[in-house]
Amino acid sequence: MITVKLKNKTGSFAENKDIARDIRLNILIPAIERGEKVVLDFQGINSATQSFVHALISDLMRKYGVDVIEKISFKSCNEVIQKIITIVIDYMQESSN
Repeated sequence: MITVKLKNKTGSFAENKDIARDIRLNILIPAIERGEKVVLDFQGINSATQSFVHALISDLMRKYGVDVIEKISFKSCNEVIQKIITIVIDYMQESSN
């Protein structure tokens, strides 16, 4: 299992889609292809944009199917971040039908 401490990469406001893309390409995809689970740790992050979360996980769901989300854990998310993650996951699940 790999834990990604997002605050080290984003600061307290996760908004940069390029950073999200880099995390997805360099950490998430290789880990998933090795069959590992990934923990995305949001500790210390006060908020995130929907576009950041979308850039982080939506391509994974398109590429590997919606069940890939079961290989990803979201840790230390406040209520705002939880809602954003839920919105992105729900949108991706609806668009895959």
